[in-house]
Amino acid sequence: MKRIYLSLAFIFGMLQLNAQQEHHYTQFMYNKLLLNPAYAGARGVPSITGIYRNQWVGFDGAPKSALISFNSPFLSPRVGVGVTISHESIGLQKDFYGALAYSYDLVAGQKISVRFGIMGSIRSRGRDLTRASADPNQVFDPSIGDLESVNDITGNVGAGIYASYDNRVYAGFSVPHIYANTIGINPNASLIGKEYRHYYGTVGAILPLSEDINLMPALLVKYVENTPFDADINLNLDIRKKVTAGISYRLGGDGPGESVDLLVYWQVTEQLGIGAVYDFSLSKLKDYNAGSIEVLVQADLKKQKNNNKKKKSMTNPRFFM
Repeated sequence: MKRIYLSLAFIFGMLQLNAQQEHHYTQFMYNKLLLNPAYAGARGVPSITGIYRNQWVGFDGAPKSALISFNSPFLSPRVGVGVTISHESIGLQKDFYGALAYSYDLVAGQKISVRFGIMGSIRSRGRDLTRASADPNQVFDPSIGDLESVNDITGNVGAGIYASYDNRVYAGFSVPHIYANTIGINPNASLIGKEYRHYYGTVGAILPLSEDINLMPALLVKYVENTPFDADINLNLDIRKKVTAGISYRLGGDGPGESVDLLVYWQVTEQLGIGAVYDFSLSKLKDYNAGSIEVLVQADLKKQKNNNKKKKSMTNPRFFM
């Protein structure tokens, strides 16, 4: 379809305002920097991550997003820096996003690490409402106003904490965007669209089942004011630190959850890995799309030091760090 109906734009607008203001990826365990600035430098080596996601394949105007991020220690192992650049299109809206992160390890013990991080971000939202066709009998969102092409740029700040113990357990908490920017485009409306503060909590562990197999559970909890708690519950199995495969369940949606997701990750070389995901939709939209796909590439620009061979053998560095 060359023209996207305005009703579809409003459906996605509501999703954007209430559920998907933040860019969303299933492989959160390999992509911690997007949500938590305290993760910057935690791997101990310069690292690049790239992700592409096509959500609700076959559904016209559905979200498509791409991300590239870089993080590294800076001058000292206790200091980390990171940068994230991403793009998302959803309905009639295009979203460009960039963020800089800084972290510092407050503890830096032999087994315990507690990093605190801050971030600054800038976001550009463009809406080409002239491409929409509308039913004049429908009542639409007053915060949008007259049909026109608009673009707005906003800045924000965020903070987070990321802790790990013995390279076996990690936990984090973050608020990537603290300030509630106005994102509606009709200043004369009584109700205007605003950004909402998103709270994220993560926890994960590596549980050795044998010398070659690790069980790796992970949880991402998401909360936005005036909405129910949301969560991604993940369980992965790592085999010989070469192949990781697992399943996730995402709460939310209007069905028995939002989706069930199959994940696989292949450690191609010591410094390069690739991952892929297929999401099976569970919401009412499942009859109108062919699921969601996501691919990931992650590369270290420098080999990790193996000063402690026993410690190294107990971890999956991609999943854990």
